[in-house]
Amino acid sequence: MTKENSNPLEKSRIYLKKANELQIKGQFEEAILNYKISLNIFPTPEAHTFLGWTYSFVGDLDNAIEECKKAISLDKEFGNPYNDIGSYLIQQGKLDEALTWLELALKAERYDNKHFTFFNIGKVYESKGLWFEALDEYKKAIEISPDYLIAKQYLNKLQGLLN
Repeated sequence: MTKENSNPLEKSRIYLKKANELQIKGQFEEAILNYKISLNIFPTPEAHTFLGWTYSFVGDLDNAIEECKKAISLDKEFGNPYNDIGSYLIQQGKLDEALTWLELALKAERYDNKHFTFFNIGKVYESKGLWFEALDEYKKAIEISPDYLIAKQYLNKLQGLLN
């Protein structure tokens, strides 16, 4: 056994990488299996979050949310699972509950993708008929990530409706 393979975290990362590759190819069941193997070797918040994301692709939002909660239990400062829970709750039509999780994502110390959260908050506001608030959130997302195409599309669509 190589030194790399004797370290549980490194061995776990091998399965995590394989799961990511399978997920990108759309091989979700195999990806789920590899995420679970990774988690059995060494649980990480990233593996739980990505497993949740994969569950969302197969329509299993309840398990997706549960995996994100497991990620949070391992690292309360990792922002991705908070945002993902918010996104899944939006899909379930639970807008107020989604906002709570999205606000927690913005407060997380270890989170580099806040543009996703601002976009999701914008979607909630737009769904609630709070159009100007939604515009502000879409603008924040674009300010952070100028190439965020879907945020630009939502912003332009909403501006068109309001003009």
